Amino acid sequence: MLEIQTKHVEPDVVVLQLTGRLTLGRDCKQLEWTTEKLVREQQKKVILDLTGVTHIDSTGIGIIMSSAAQVKNAGGELRLAGASGHVEQVLKMTSVDKVVPLHATPAAATAGF
Repeated sequence: MLEIQTKHVEPDVVVLQLTGRLTLGRDCKQLEWTTEKLVREQQKKVILDLTGVTHIDSTGIGIIMSSAAQVKNAGGELRLAGASGHVEQVLKMTSVDKVVPLHATPAAATAGF
């Protein structure tokens, strides 16, 4: 199961705090829908806080990449924060970190905008 909490940390920065598994299923689609909604609302600085994510699979990687593309196509940037252990390994092994900036914490990701 995946839970998504939306936090506005600065007037123009949104953090999606994810908890659980970013894997095949409806929950993962929910992240895509949430990103689409943010883009429609003109939110152009989005951070995915992966601190609470315990597992990620190819579906999760795909959702991150398509979400990053959506935000980029709208003139913004998606960043990742807080990945560790297995999740961080998968992101680096699949070179996601080369396309979507990976930061240690949401605060570090915010500071770079």
